[in-house]
Amino acid sequence: LVCVLNLLYYILSLMTLQEIYELAIDLGIKADPRGVQSVKNLLARRKKEYKDLPSKKKKYYDLESFRNPYSDSRILFGAPSIKVKKVIAGIDADASEVLLTDRLNEKGANIDLLISHHPSGHALASLHEVMDVQVDMYAKMGVPVNVASSLFEERMATVKRKMSPLNHGQAVDAARLLNVPLLALHTIWDNLGNNFMEKHLSAKKFDRLEDILDYINEIPEFIEATKGKSGPSIVSGSSNNRAGKIVVNFTGGTNPSKELYVEMAKAGVGTIVEMHVPEDAVTELKKLHINVIDCGHMAADSIGANIFLDELERRGIDVIPCSGLIRVKRK
Repeated sequence: LVCVLNLLYYILSLMTLQEIYELAIDLGIKADPRGVQSVKNLLARRKKEYKDLPSKKKKYYDLESFRNPYSDSRILFGAPSIKVKKVIAGIDADASEVLLTDRLNEKGANIDLLISHHPSGHALASLHEVMDVQVDMYAKMGVPVNVASSLFEERMATVKRKMSPLNHGQAVDAARLLNVPLLALHTIWDNLGNNFMEKHLSAKKFDRLEDILDYINEIPEFIEATKGKSGPSIVSGSSNNRAGKIVVNFTGGTNPSKELYVEMAKAGVGTIVEMHVPEDAVTELKKLHINVIDCGHMAADSIGANIFLDELERRGIDVIPCSGLIRVKRK
């Protein structure tokens, strides 16, 4: 009887997929650069927007967006009620990672859930929708909000067109056929990483660009990435350049347009700390004499991932890292 009760308690204490998803949303909102109240205002506007829609359009509305402001972070496959004891988590999860999960389970791994940072399915198709968070970020940097908003409308339209022809459903179809629950957490993890980096860099005053780079390189994810020849580097400016005003840009879907970088220069930004920077933007930033530290995509994404995965482990869930995730555990 005692064994049965212990087993029952163990099963009941496990988190469900839905609870993991809701935890992610909560943490993502708390770390959102716009602030919690601004996100609540956004969700309220969406409800009003839906209410004012004609009936024929309401059936197409994404009702999940009433409580989740991040359309690129969703349960892509799996019953929300499933119990989760072990997850496998990576930066990307396409059909290969779904097959990997299934293969590991055949060998007795007992993995309950695959978590991907980069989205697929409808979460990828709607990537442009989360870019609006950057409008507020650039406004905080000193760019007039009307200018940032206008330029991001153009950039969002470009990203939407770029994503449109992709095979969004490939990984989700594989997950469905192999019965592998799949969760994507994109902007949510990016918010956590962005918040971490802002706090890290606000702890000190920096004079030169090399001082910033040295301090960034103390972060364990970047130490490991550097060992693998993919650590942070200066891609615009030189190590002895004056740092000036420092901004972190780790969230918001994807990179802004190069025109936004021009506005950053006007706003007095001296150094940008980025996850990754397109080459055309680097060319423009060099012309504008803006310093840029490219932190390395996989390592930078791993920071937000690790913060979240630490929360899961504290709740008794086992984590297997894969697909580019540099797993670092923090207290």
